[in-house]
Amino acid sequence: MKFYKNLYIGDTVKKPKKAIKKLKKHKKQPWIYVIAFDVETNGLSIYPSLMLEQWYYRENPPACIVGLANGREEAFEVIERIAGEAFADAGEVSLVAYLSGKDPESFRGL
Repeated sequence: MKFYKNLYIGDTVKKPKKAIKKLKKHKKQPWIYVIAFDVETNGLSIYPSLMLEQWYYRENPPACIVGLANGREEAFEVIERIAGEAFADAGEVSLVAYLSGKDPESFRGL
């Protein structure tokens, strides 16, 4: 499982390092949602962390996890924050281009 270098964390996520460690070990965290780069759509997707425990996602994890949130609503807020930063920086909202520009290593080979 690959994590974005400057991982976006929701305001109410407590102990993000612990949450990351549990995600890597596929431990249950029903309150955590991940924001990940989806290669098929070339965009960002929101997944409940429980979904990543399924055999398919263990074998085929998301290409790059760019954010963590405490619940679905907060996941949308995190994406809104990313979009705001992208618009302020580049004047347009191309989230994947903005994120890959900030950390090309996380998106290399995708």
